[in-house]
Amino acid sequence: MHKAQVRGSDAVDSPTPDPARLRRSYEGGELAEPALPADPLALFAAWFADVHASGLAEPNAMVLATASADGVPSARTVLLKGYGPRGFRFFTNLTSDKGRDLAGNPRAALVFPWHAMYRQVRVAGPVLELPREESAAYFRTRPYGSRIGAWASEHQSGVIEGREPLERRYAELAGRWPEAPGEGHDEVPLPDFWGGFRVVPETIEFWQGRRDRLHDRIRYHRPATPDASGEWDIVRLSP
Repeated sequence: MHKAQVRGSDAVDSPTPDPARLRRSYEGGELAEPALPADPLALFAAWFADVHASGLAEPNAMVLATASADGVPSARTVLLKGYGPRGFRFFTNLTSDKGRDLAGNPRAALVFPWHAMYRQVRVAGPVLELPREESAAYFRTRPYGSRIGAWASEHQSGVIEGREPLERRYAELAGRWPEAPGEGHDEVPLPDFWGGFRVVPETIEFWQGRRDRLHDRIRYHRPATPDASGEWDIVRLSP
């Protein structure tokens, strides 16, 4: 096990570059109430299309924040794999840190940090595990290497003794389920420890950077319901 070396406090008191001196004037668009759609997903779809068209790498990358059953927070970046009236979907190892958090405390927050566009979207609400058939349908669309990799990292978030055992396990699994020509023609099954989740939005907040820190913040809110029904309450927040 490697131990980190601790340096003197001067290493962080005077960093180069100094993050406190990094500033930028935001010259983005605006969020005006008369132009807002009644459904936040319409605005999310428009923004997501803008980000994708801009060429930003991984426009579907989002920060997923969870908390354990006893309230210990955790955050990491995952990839959005679908969204709609029922919520925002992602897939992961169910025994990972985030999987265990959601099993004991099924609520989460998402952040889409589209800094290049001076935009950010925040989503928060309860989380539901997806049906196994839905996870299996998505799993079959993943590249062969990603499916083998999901099996190889069965104990995601657990401590491993170097990279070699991981690569050896990958090779063993590739030998068990050889790649076959054509998408989904091999026999790599859905692991029982792997699946998907859906964040059902109670709040969706849109942030648009503006000059002089007078940013636009618009929050949509409604109680989460299984059938995703009800009107959204729309308010402006102070930046």
